[in-house]
Amino acid sequence: MTLSLAAIAERLQGYDPQALAASDVNLFLAEMVSPVTEINTVGIFDALGRVLAQDIVSPFSVPPHDNSAMDGYAFHGTALQAGTALILTPVGTAMAGAAWRGTVAPGQCVKIMTGAVMPDGLDTVVPQEFVTRHDDGRITIPAGLLHPGDNRRLAGEDLLQGGVALPAGERLGPAALGLLASLGLATVPVWRRLRVAYFSTGNEILSLGEAPREGAVYDSNRYTVFGLLQRLGIEVIDMGVVRDEPALLEAAFLEAARRADAIITSGGVSVGEADHTRTMMKKLGDVAFWRIAMRPGRPMAVGRINNAENQAISASSASASSVDSYQNDINAPTGGAVLFGLPGNPVAVMVTFLAFVRPALLRMMGSTRAAPPLLRAISTEPMRKKPGRTEYQRGLVTTAADGTLQVRTTGNQGSGVLSSMVQANGLIVLHHGQASVAAGEEVDVMVFEGVV
Repeated sequence: MTLSLAAIAERLQGYDPQALAASDVNLFLAEMVSPVTEINTVGIFDALGRVLAQDIVSPFSVPPHDNSAMDGYAFHGTALQAGTALILTPVGTAMAGAAWRGTVAPGQCVKIMTGAVMPDGLDTVVPQEFVTRHDDGRITIPAGLLHPGDNRRLAGEDLLQGGVALPAGERLGPAALGLLASLGLATVPVWRRLRVAYFSTGNEILSLGEAPREGAVYDSNRYTVFGLLQRLGIEVIDMGVVRDEPALLEAAFLEAARRADAIITSGGVSVGEADHTRTMMKKLGDVAFWRIAMRPGRPMAVGRINNAENQAISASSASASSVDSYQNDINAPTGGAVLFGLPGNPVAVMVTFLAFVRPALLRMMGSTRAAPPLLRAISTEPMRKKPGRTEYQRGLVTTAADGTLQVRTTGNQGSGVLSSMVQANGLIVLHHGQASVAAGEEVDVMVFEGVV
């Protein structure tokens, strides 16, 4: 059952849309969004970044037999004696891809290649670089070098037959593709790709190719959001720039709700803005307008834009409430596309996307993997901050001479300054209750690698 925004708000202790803590945003969105339900079967080369729809059960054990982890000599570990070197005579060679058939008597061993099946009765391998070879063919293993069972991979050590190799909800990375291939699987069941429509709003926004004009700026957010969505493997529906005109906005929202699972906009969500974006959001859906206690990116709208089937109900509900209210009527319909209305400033768009929208979209994709942990790094400079809001500073993380991580800001932290975001490789996260940071103190960092 899909809950209305009002119902979700009732579950969130201390919910205040005019001063919402950043930590509460993700709690709210986790209740608001639901995973897709359609399953696709795709080839392994097309599975990178997709989310598993079903558990992958191993059809056999990996490895299927005990094998050598080294190029060396296989022997029975009971021959090892504390404080005594071991002299053995090789009686054959075990190659990868074919089991060696023969018998090994006490005092004997088998030369063995990495990955080769361990001969019957043998359980230990000495790497070839650690032995002394004699003219008569014998080898000497130094005392104290090995323990019984060393350098042997056990059958099923990686995966056991019948066990879950990869759980449903796993987002498939390169290692997972290799694991699937090791099981002989050419195809894999995944949740269908999420479809996300995006457009920028505002009469001051120029599309590329338009001539500059006074008071206007070129749209950078469209391309930033495109890149962020592409990194997630999402099907992007690019709807360009929509002028601040009611008819155009209504058509854009309805088209996006028809085609997409989620809609992302930038601009037009600040309180008091003289545009029609907020009005149209409320007319067409169940939408909450937030002032998040954060910097940058305070204004944000979230909710659902109704599809054609419940448009009339939504419009009726919206007409009964003021556009300046922070949330629609509790009885508003709950179908349609999920809406994320982001602020207009370029850096605020990136920060709100990374902090809130990305985790919500991953949930919609069916991913159950926890968010990556924040790294701890030592700040090389003081940072001023008052408790009561979360701040995201653009930072550059490096490794100090002693191996510890350190971080500094990348210059101008204004919400419209993209150049300092380009220089950054992460966001310094100064939490809600945190005060100013002195140089030498540890801070949390959200790294960009693999995200932006």
